[in-house]
Amino acid sequence: MTAHSELRLLPWSGPDGKPCYLSTDDASSHLSRLADTTEAAQLDVGQELLEHAIEVIGDAESEPAELRLLARDLTEALRNTLRVAVSRGHRLPAPDSAAPTEEDASPRLSAAAFG
Repeated sequence: MTAHSELRLLPWSGPDGKPCYLSTDDASSHLSRLADTTEAAQLDVGQELLEHAIEVIGDAESEPAELRLLARDLTEALRNTLRVAVSRGHRLPAPDSAAPTEEDASPRLSAAAFG
């Protein structure tokens, strides 16, 4: 199986806001490990923000300024999470066209089975 792309989308942008890519076949290179660590930190921040958002939204006395700040932080965390997802998705091996897919191996139920 081969990867979808030879380039890895990195979890940060360049100075002009454009995506940065890494070309390497060494997943343990210094820059690859730095990208892995950065992705993990970004996902952790997103999880913490989600937990904080649940608290803030549940508090009827939350101030509009606090909600705007939370929305801004959640937007950034979502952007980072989507970048991680795209990067990891591109690094998945391409499915082998001769091998059965998960969908092919799944049991099939008729619509009648759901009432």
